[in-house]
Amino acid sequence: MPYELGDPRVSLLDPPISLYAIYVRGQMLIAAHRGREAAAEFQNIIQHRWLVLSEPIHAPAHLGLARAYELQGDIANARSGYQHLLALWKDADTDLPILKQAKLEYQRLKQIGGQPG
Repeated sequence: MPYELGDPRVSLLDPPISLYAIYVRGQMLIAAHRGREAAAEFQNIIQHRWLVLSEPIHAPAHLGLARAYELQGDIANARSGYQHLLALWKDADTDLPILKQAKLEYQRLKQIGGQPG
């Protein structure tokens, strides 16, 4: 936690604030099946959108949040998280591996949640 505002800058012209440590911790909590704690980490990134700016962790934070909700058994919020992510990436390259995986997870979740595919 002391490194949450870590500085991954390549040059001094890059923004000085980063939330990568929070993102990585959220991913680790997902891997440890600690959904509630992971959700809090990803929500922290989403709530601080103004700090993330154009960093590539904002959209994946929505995916992490959806996965964390699913781990908690909160299907409605998980479904909503996937929908938000897919809306953010509606114009993304369809061959993007993380997007392909998110779409598969969302389809599976829709079936679990009782919605037609």
